[in-house]
Amino acid sequence: MADSISTDIAQVVSDVLGTTRQEAKTIGQLEAALLSLFPASDAEEWDKTGLLAGDPHNEITGIAIGLDATSEAVQKASDVGANVLLTHHPAFIEPPQQFGPQSSRCYGSASVVWEAISQGIALLNIHTALDVSPLAARVLPTMLGLQLESILAPINEAGNKGYGQLCSCEFDSPLKLSQLAARCLSVFGCLPRVYGPASSNIERIVTCTGSASNLVENCIKEHIDCLICGEVRYHTALDAQSAGLSIIELGHDVSELPLCAVLAQVCVSTGVAEDQVYLLDQNNTWWTPDAVRQ
Repeated sequence: MADSISTDIAQVVSDVLGTTRQEAKTIGQLEAALLSLFPASDAEEWDKTGLLAGDPHNEITGIAIGLDATSEAVQKASDVGANVLLTHHPAFIEPPQQFGPQSSRCYGSASVVWEAISQGIALLNIHTALDVSPLAARVLPTMLGLQLESILAPINEAGNKGYGQLCSCEFDSPLKLSQLAARCLSVFGCLPRVYGPASSNIERIVTCTGSASNLVENCIKEHIDCLICGEVRYHTALDAQSAGLSIIELGHDVSELPLCAVLAQVCVSTGVAEDQVYLLDQNNTWWTPDAVRQ
């Protein structure tokens, strides 16, 4: 992630949290601090939130932070001396039938959990509770130079938590869809998939990390010009395009990797030393033949 983006996210966290610091010396104290900011009650019912595996009484030796809990992430955490792997996505939603090492033909979450426990690394995650938070709502708009106005689909009466960020554009108008897509390419360093005429004029914009298919109907009802999101189902995108809603699809991971920097800054705000917080590089999970992701 570019230094300028990390600086922007650090400023977002500072603006939202202020200078309040919570003391977190143990894994359990870290979990409590995170859940005070991102309550489990805000998460989707199907989600896993908080400590998934590990001893909450253990003192923190280091925190490795990534988007996904993978075997590689567990190993990297071990390599830097971290005993916490904090991720956005949980290691699993539905538990596997058995846990074991990869040598026993277990794979995915079955081996990840086994390896983490074997190496004394706690698995902790904040997923949809982070997605709907006021902190996450500021991330994409800030990175893209958009002005956050409101939450499209709020989950609380105050209207400051929920899905989709309704934004206005601070660029010179009229802004074309092609220009906004180029801006996304410049900021994220990855070619987006774009639905809609390149010459379309764009004024009202909604941003959303991760999957945004459930927001398309809201966007159409609110006469949004463009939805910038992690991913959307193909036929949903086709229907949206026919209804006049353009979509810029960044890629699920591309849209959510900046949330790892948010979690890193939040950990520092809990009193964990900066040199104990390690942001893992998971920016190259996939690639395309015509481009190399930077």
